[in-house]
Amino acid sequence: MKLDGFGIFVKDMAVMIQFYRDVLGFEIKEEKDTTNVYLVKDGTLFLLYRRTDFENMVNRKFEYLSSLNGHFEIALGVENFAAVDAAYKRVIEQGAESILEPTTEPWGQRTCYIADPEGNLIEIGSFTR
Repeated sequence: MKLDGFGIFVKDMAVMIQFYRDVLGFEIKEEKDTTNVYLVKDGTLFLLYRRTDFENMVNRKFEYLSSLNGHFEIALGVENFAAVDAAYKRVIEQGAESILEPTTEPWGQRTCYIADPEGNLIEIGSFTR
């Protein structure tokens, strides 16, 4: 099997599209009012799937957190330590929630964490000084 992409189930499609497209620079492949929206970032497929539509499709109900979500993270790499700091500053100014300010970890990575509007964790990091 080959990994084709990654998807998350969303409550508010328009808000999430705006965040991933306008704040993080993902390229949108569908209209905002569709059941699922394909975005692409650096050649990787990223799917936003409306929760209620997915539940209807599989005929099941699921539970969702309504605050910060520690179930997974999306990791975005940048070219160097200075780019981590710059990206963090830019996305916070555009409305991302700060989880961890840029920090150089003992294993040599400069990293920071933000959350999208529905509480999913996003790491921005680099191993290059």
